Amino acid sequence: MNTKLFFLHALSPLHAGTGRGVGMIDLPIAREKATGIPYLPGSSLKGVLRDAAPKEQRQKIFGSDIDSAKSHAGSIIFSDLRILLFPVRSLRGTFAWVTSPLLLRRLKRDANAAGFTALSGIDTPEPEDKTCYITTKNCKITNDRQVILEDLEFSAETKESVKTWAETLGKYLFDDAYWQDALNARFCIISDDMMSFLLETGTEVVARIALEEETKIVKNGALWYEESLPAESILSGLVSAVEVAQANITPEEVYKTLDEITQAPIQVGGNATVGRGFCQLHLV
Repeated sequence: MNTKLFFLHALSPLHAGTGRGVGMIDLPIAREKATGIPYLPGSSLKGVLRDAAPKEQRQKIFGSDIDSAKSHAGSIIFSDLRILLFPVRSLRGTFAWVTSPLLLRRLKRDANAAGFTALSGIDTPEPEDKTCYITTKNCKITNDRQVILEDLEFSAETKESVKTWAETLGKYLFDDAYWQDALNARFCIISDDMMSFLLETGTEVVARIALEEETKIVKNGALWYEESLPAESILSGLVSAVEVAQANITPEEVYKTLDEITQAPIQVGGNATVGRGFCQLHLV
């Protein structure tokens, strides 16, 4: 099995839903049961990429159609994509890309599974609940002493490993030097408990309505609340290419096709017609 690490960058709010919710939000996003960490199901991404693949390669890579006379499995396997960097409103610098030790250690574990060693030697610091580790004292999100995310106040501390994380991830997430610098200026690490709170309260929730055709007033029962991951969210996952005898395609050909169809942004998740879910995929 040939496995690679990949990242997904949400260019617009991303709604990867789980159907009807039971709380205040009618259409919540998918979250892990134990941790509450938002994720994008691998099946959602696989379906989108299947539609985007060239017709002559589609069945070889993604498996034959259900009604095919010669049915066979696909040559590509996607894991679920978990949130890695969460954009949070900041008092300074507009927003911060926030992560935590648990999210970084999970990324390291996935990277090692894929044989990607560039992250192995980077230390993962463990901040206290009221501390935020930043890249440099003059980064955009701090006044040299504090970082304020939403309504949470943290004392700012620099760590060399935080800068290393930002610079290393930036190389694989962005081709543009401007965005690499932007990540370095906005990257920060907070505790797992504080991260859990922001992941619960910092998502985008909007009210959606449907109107009566003639009166232009809200239809009866047609008001609902919908949750999305905010634009600039970054998720990570694994993709594996396997050899399937019936498919007659090599892992190298699989990745070549995948790289070609992900050069342009793709639409993932629900509400495509209202601009949700435009994403850029980065294969490492």
